Amino acid sequence: MVEPEIIKNAQNGDKEALVQVLREIETHVYRTAYYILGNEHDAMDAAQESLIKIYSKIHLYEEKALFKTWIQRIVTNVCIDKFRKKKTNVSIEEHEIVIKGDDNVEKEILSAYVAKDIEDAIAKLPEHHRVVVVLRYLQDFSYNEISTSLDLPLNTVKSYLFRARKQLQKLLHEYQKGGVQG
Repeated sequence: MVEPEIIKNAQNGDKEALVQVLREIETHVYRTAYYILGNEHDAMDAAQESLIKIYSKIHLYEEKALFKTWIQRIVTNVCIDKFRKKKTNVSIEEHEIVIKGDDNVEKEILSAYVAKDIEDAIAKLPEHHRVVVVLRYLQDFSYNEISTSLDLPLNTVKSYLFRARKQLQKLLHEYQKGGVQG
């Protein structure tokens, strides 16, 4: 992630350091937003809003928590706000599979379906379960980092992850039997 010295410089008004911080975290911010919100358009909006908040509030960051945890809290809160606002709307996106001129076309198509079905299953989780799954398995946060990011007790994080895994098992049971949805 970002070196502490660069963060300090950004907090002290160094615009080049601030731009460097934002560039180093933008992919992480977008990826988190994408997996929480489930589509590119909303994720881009949330990532942009998060980066603006980070830009304007970097002076408030204290080293009590890791910088990535502080960022994660901002991104997660922005996504949760967007998710709540959007709950009444339904959007349908078309997904296309790009087939490369390769001998493993069948494997690529199957992998695309598997990835899409996993993504869809994560999207079906309740908001609080989806967020902890994204942080744990897609962002590789520790239980303690998730607890700090979401301001939740450690046991609650563990419980959410346990329940989310159970729900994902039910949603993806066709794969466990060897079948494919699609």
